[in-house]
Amino acid sequence: MRYTTLLAIICFSTATATAQKQPMTPEQLPKMTVKTANQLAALPLKCLDLPFPYKTGVVFPDSSLLGAPSTYHPAFYGCFDWHSSVHGHWMLVRLLKMFPDMEKAAVIRTKLTQHLSAENIQTELRLFKGKENKSFERIYGWSWLLQLQRELLTWNDPMGKELSRNVQPLASHFAAAYVDFLGKLMYPIRVGEHTNLAFGLCLAWDYAQTTGDKALQTAIHDAAMRFYAKDKNAPVAWEPGGYDFLSPSLEEADLMRRIMPEKEYRTWLYAFLPGLFQNPITILQPGQVKDRTDGKLVHLDGLNLSRTWCLEAIARHGGKNQQAIQALANKHLLTSFPQVASGDYAGEHWLASFAVYLLTAEQQ
Repeated sequence: MRYTTLLAIICFSTATATAQKQPMTPEQLPKMTVKTANQLAALPLKCLDLPFPYKTGVVFPDSSLLGAPSTYHPAFYGCFDWHSSVHGHWMLVRLLKMFPDMEKAAVIRTKLTQHLSAENIQTELRLFKGKENKSFERIYGWSWLLQLQRELLTWNDPMGKELSRNVQPLASHFAAAYVDFLGKLMYPIRVGEHTNLAFGLCLAWDYAQTTGDKALQTAIHDAAMRFYAKDKNAPVAWEPGGYDFLSPSLEEADLMRRIMPEKEYRTWLYAFLPGLFQNPITILQPGQVKDRTDGKLVHLDGLNLSRTWCLEAIARHGGKNQQAIQALANKHLLTSFPQVASGDYAGEHWLASFAVYLLTAEQQ
């Protein structure tokens, strides 16, 4: 049976309820079970060691990097690009922690050990220390690496402890680079793709809290308050952009719930996204994808998944209109979750990570 068919079965009862305009129950929505974990893990496992096609973003200072990506990215050379490989590793660690006896557990352990060796990480680090590539993968890739390290550090497993020691030099480099960068950044980066500042800071904040990195926490807190605390009436009518996989407004809200005390956050949220606290909610309807073989257009499936975890967090922490906001989250989920395994590499090399992050979001 094709994996796409399996995912369709997972969502069948929910999609049917939606078509019939019946209220959806929590039991009808996709959940992270061992069966779902096995299905989702199949996607990064297909590409973790796949060297091509590959999209690089490095600057070549000379001819020394004119070789296969695996020579300068020995840890993260598969899955089309560096950041997708990083969050592919992250999702495999997360799933293995949740389901240590899942079908491919032994394979996953072998690949993680091979890729995340101390030697490989040191080679990765050398690239980022070069002046030409000090901003490579800023912001998205940096942030996912920190999230990967957070996952390793919180894994009570001998292999996890060994791998976290291996990865720590690269994580420490990015944490320090973030502090330096945020001290120089004059304006927020409000886009719907990789350089979105708010999403990156969400992942970095979670790492900083887990590790007790006070310098990084302070830098993120101060930047968030400087850039976003006075924002009102987010221009949600401008969303989504045609290539978006992140919502600038919702990612900002997801960051500020981490930064602000609850009462202060709610006051800020009602002024920032007033349309979410009206009935019916007419803003932020799911994005539509017409061509899943196009690497940019399929971004909108990722947008629907990332919007889902942001909306669910708002429903949990916003204090008002919870049922309607959750219903909007469910609508986004059902639009794109069945498309995670579309059959085309354009989306399959990365969307499973978003699906895992979404289905385990309450644990973030």
